[in-house]
Amino acid sequence: MNDYKDWLQAELQETLDEDIELEMEDAALSAEIRRIYRSHHPDQMDRKLYFRELLRLQSELIRLQDWVSHNNERVVVLFEGRDSAGKGGAIKRITQRLNPRVARVVALPAPSDREKTQWYFQRYVPHLPAGGEFVLFDRSWYNRAGVERVMGFATEDQVEQFFQDVPEFERMLVRSGIRLVKYWFSITDEEQQMRFQMRIHDPLKQWKLSPMDLQSRVRWEAYTKAKEDMFERTNIPEAPWYIVPGNDKKRARLNCIDHLLGLIPYGDVDHEQITLPDRVFNPDYERDAVPRELYVPQKY
Repeated sequence: MNDYKDWLQAELQETLDEDIELEMEDAALSAEIRRIYRSHHPDQMDRKLYFRELLRLQSELIRLQDWVSHNNERVVVLFEGRDSAGKGGAIKRITQRLNPRVARVVALPAPSDREKTQWYFQRYVPHLPAGGEFVLFDRSWYNRAGVERVMGFATEDQVEQFFQDVPEFERMLVRSGIRLVKYWFSITDEEQQMRFQMRIHDPLKQWKLSPMDLQSRVRWEAYTKAKEDMFERTNIPEAPWYIVPGNDKKRARLNCIDHLLGLIPYGDVDHEQITLPDRVFNPDYERDAVPRELYVPQKY
């Protein structure tokens, strides 16, 4: 029991360090912006409780990963939602401790001229999982129902065709044995405004603000209408939508991971006991000297 407690404490400290590196908010933001943000979020989750729960859920994700790999399961999770709603942060925490050979993230760029002439779903199909794989789409084929529709990158006929095709496309995936989960991360108008302002003033996060992101502020109501239409026409029993309230980033991450774990009936997988083999020593082997110029300079 003491060994477990020691491990948990060490792992918790490492998690604190890693997560601070992932966020870096307080290091870059001015004291005034920090004060304004915290005044709008008075009921923030206790930091130690958050990391303890995150670590517990990530250990469950490892069990899920082992189960997926052992049973040749195929899992697809779509992450959609408002810009700055926290999709990327949730994806990072899900994959943080997983094997990238089993769990991978797909974040496709804008389609090329060639891809624009293909069947719409064609560019996504190669990224679907084989047996024993777990794929997370950071935005997905629902781009057509959102940004492409609102920004005029797709015609109304193309959008209508998408709405007719996507339910059957997803039913085909489910019939093939893929476990398909769809999340929409939602935030309020005021919260998005604040997060965009923080990104503008944070040199470590300015890269996250694209022209499309800025247009999402201008076209907030158009995105709302598109989202409501998308839910109405694509919320099918075989692949329903699940909405994650994202105003509180830490709670949103925990709630999303906990919900995902509850959707999949994973269990323990028997593993062979691992023993470290003895090092083999060759008395006749002499190690060659490595030239000093091959070493990375020790600046730190």
